[in-house]
Amino acid sequence: MRPSPTRRTVLTATAAGAAALTATGTAEAAPASADRPAATAQRPTRELRALLREIDAARIEATVRRLVSFGTRHTLSVQDDPDRGIGAARDWLLAELNSCAAASGGRMTAELQSYVQEPAPRIPTPTKITNVVATLRGSVTPERVYVVSGHYDSRVTDVMDATSDAPGADDDASGVAVVLELARVMAKRRPASTIVFAAVAGEEQGLFGSAYLAQQLKAAGTDVQGMFTNDIVGSATADDGTRDPYTIRLFTEGVPSSETPEQAALRRSVGGENDSATRQLARFVRDVADNDATGMRVRVIYRRDRYLRGGDHIPFLERGYPAARFTEPAEDFAHQHQNVRVDDTGKQYGDLPEFCDFPFTARVAKVNAAALWTLAQAPGTPGNPRIITSNLTNSTSLTWARGPEPDLAGYEVVWRETTSPEWTHVLPVGDATTHEVDLSKDNVFFGVRAVNRSGLRSPVAFPSPQS
Repeated sequence: MRPSPTRRTVLTATAAGAAALTATGTAEAAPASADRPAATAQRPTRELRALLREIDAARIEATVRRLVSFGTRHTLSVQDDPDRGIGAARDWLLAELNSCAAASGGRMTAELQSYVQEPAPRIPTPTKITNVVATLRGSVTPERVYVVSGHYDSRVTDVMDATSDAPGADDDASGVAVVLELARVMAKRRPASTIVFAAVAGEEQGLFGSAYLAQQLKAAGTDVQGMFTNDIVGSATADDGTRDPYTIRLFTEGVPSSETPEQAALRRSVGGENDSATRQLARFVRDVADNDATGMRVRVIYRRDRYLRGGDHIPFLERGYPAARFTEPAEDFAHQHQNVRVDDTGKQYGDLPEFCDFPFTARVAKVNAAALWTLAQAPGTPGNPRIITSNLTNSTSLTWARGPEPDLAGYEVVWRETTSPEWTHVLPVGDATTHEVDLSKDNVFFGVRAVNRSGLRSPVAFPSPQS
């Protein structure tokens, strides 16, 4: 086990605010600030920039308008009409994803994933709920999976009204348009790991489609290392008319929804409320997608979702998968969950496409693409990270499991002050599974990330104590 720089060197660098140390103890970068990327930031590769240039706002607009044309996509609406209702939307989405798959050389497949939902709140009678799912199989580590979704069902003011026009342009044709555009662009490429593109149903009635998808993956033992839902990503204009067209919110829970009593007791003992796998996923998104290649600022929100509301990432969180929600910077509630109408003052209500900003949604798609493609090409998150606590010492010994990737180059240890939201120090430690840092585990938070030969980094793994 090769020790890192001396405690004196490390503490001096920490006090000075240095963000990274090499194996010789010299500072590499300054800490992140409002105008400076985090120490863990990764610049977009040439391959990624080429992919992002293919994302097309006009195609996104066409998808939104086509979904709106079905009149209503309410989960309880008609399923056997070729022109109106959720069934018509379902069939069109499958045809679109099959078209993407046709360009993949056999790497992508598309399918309908259906089940009958028994009566429940907002589901008065047994109802078939169908997700439309495309899977782009990885070429190197196909067992590692990333999921991106949007929900294609829609609603008006009365959540049980299945017949009135419910355009659902922003909520959530915009998210589905992101998913379709990512599938189109990525189908022609060879990701190392598997990416699942899902248009789910039943969200407005209770996250039913997403829960079914997540449960199917869980039952199959699928190694889902990241999931993103795009829900209400169609507009940059708030209810007061202000615009923020270059920011996207990313909602990320801290304490895991799936946490056991034993895990909760451990967390209370050593901390880590801000270090769930989902928070590490959010930091990764910032690292790879908050830059000039996407033209966007990723505003990470430290909560699971907006107040008293929820999205399709929650069933994944409940099953122990890292998952987060993209949502526009400030919502205009006159254009979601509203009957289409004009009030006495002339104000237009309803979730109509004329209130969408399609270049904005294209930039949101770029943020998703940067995150998903880098996740799929980089090594997986290190497994079984541990801090050794068997001896009382002011240094810190870390261990982790070596990943299966054939192009794995090694690992980096990262750390930060307990009061810092971002990783501020990065220490290359080579192709090893143990490392000792001459710095007390009681004073800072540590993590480990993998690096491949192309220089791509995984999300950080947060270690648990091991006696």
